[in-house]
Amino acid sequence: MARYTGPRHKLARRLGISLDGTGKDIKRNFPPGQHGHNRRKLSEYGIQLQEKQKLRHMFGVSEKQFRRTFDQASKMQGVLGENFMKLLESRLDNVVYRMGFAASRPQARQLVNHGHFLVNGKKVNIPSYRVQTGDVITLREKSRNLAVVKEALEARTFLPNYITFNDNTLEGTFNRLPDREEMPAEINEVLIVEFYSR
Repeated sequence: MARYTGPRHKLARRLGISLDGTGKDIKRNFPPGQHGHNRRKLSEYGIQLQEKQKLRHMFGVSEKQFRRTFDQASKMQGVLGENFMKLLESRLDNVVYRMGFAASRPQARQLVNHGHFLVNGKKVNIPSYRVQTGDVITLREKSRNLAVVKEALEARTFLPNYITFNDNTLEGTFNRLPDREEMPAEINEVLIVEFYSR
């Protein structure tokens, strides 16, 4: 199975983390199911696996893509866990989500898949496309009247420091890779490195 298409609220409750960043998907603070209250304590391996699954489902990436990205991060200089998260943050679907064109990462992925965005003036419809420093992401002229994009831009409350956005031309620039404090704080990337280092 390539991508998880089941109920995200159930998944969010099982992992104990808000996958869409709003917090609306976790209404109860225990896992779903009849025995949700009485789950046994996780082993060290279980804790590491759960941390990996949190990050993987947060970005909506398949296991194969996730592992390939980790292997690419291991070849970079610097802290492995931080490099790994930086590579995930620089995916086109995530950058589109961070700019506020979409209300969630799955919605951003769909918009990119349908070819609504230009990167440096060229149409790109691959969600996993790696955005480089200085790249300009623009909403296509034909797509400017999309209701979902208008609603998402109106509802946007936060824009990261590593992105500049022009509301008039509806284009954003990816200025640099994010610092660790600008990435999800609820993820402990050290556990993911330990999981893959077994």
